[in-house]
Amino acid sequence: MQKRTDLALEQSEMLSALPEGVDCEETKKGDAVITKITVKDGLGAAALKKPIGVYLTLEVPPFTDSLNDEELISTLTENLAELIPKKGSALIVGLGNREITPDALGPKAAAGILATRQIGPELQRIAGIEGIRSVSVLAPGVLGQTGIEVFNLLHALVDEINPCFLIVIDALASRYLKRLGCTVQMCDSGIEPGAGVGNARKEISRKTLGVPVIAIGVPTVVDAATLVTDLTGGSGKIAEPDGRQMIVTPREVDLLISRAAALIADCINRALHPEIPPELIKELLS
Repeated sequence: MQKRTDLALEQSEMLSALPEGVDCEETKKGDAVITKITVKDGLGAAALKKPIGVYLTLEVPPFTDSLNDEELISTLTENLAELIPKKGSALIVGLGNREITPDALGPKAAAGILATRQIGPELQRIAGIEGIRSVSVLAPGVLGQTGIEVFNLLHALVDEINPCFLIVIDALASRYLKRLGCTVQMCDSGIEPGAGVGNARKEISRKTLGVPVIAIGVPTVVDAATLVTDLTGGSGKIAEPDGRQMIVTPREVDLLISRAAALIADCINRALHPEIPPELIKELLS
């Protein structure tokens, strides 16, 4: 059976050797282990089942154990800043369903992003934030709530407001319980929402939208059939009663989502506005 995961790191771990066209580099900074996987060409993309691009996986202490860890925030911000353009307007998109806790990461993180597109030069001067980057924020919900595919909304919005790039935030699926709530993946290849739990929607990427798409997410669920297969070595069918797909999520998922969303929002704000003190960003959001 297919072992489902959204993480490029886990895709590479399932291979007996690193394929041609894929580079992997691991570093450590403080409590974070950072794995950089670069898919360089079509050969590597086919072997890893991931589009060409750079994938940064940061394995960190559990979000449920700590908050406002300045070293961790700094590490995440630095790695995100490597992927995003240095200049130009941004559209931040929080994917997911706010009403379903394991899927609420995107909307909750979007609520903590500083939107600046509406702030004119005079107001920037008064607030002491002259020359800031133009940022728009959207939490579009899901097809079941709106009747509209998220891709279609974003396609229309990109045509209308013409951002230089997108940052898309979404909850991810991991293959292993050990990576839930203590892993962050960032990539510059966009995202295929729902792929890790077998409910893939249309790809959101530079190829489909015409502008760079940086994706950032935290694994919050494990596909139950994948988990059973890994634990027992047998078939995962017993985890799918009557053919229904099941997922597993931590008991403390509410706290996980709340803290991960706050952390990601903080890192995005800092990466987009490095010239604004974090304390001032918090004041502007309040």
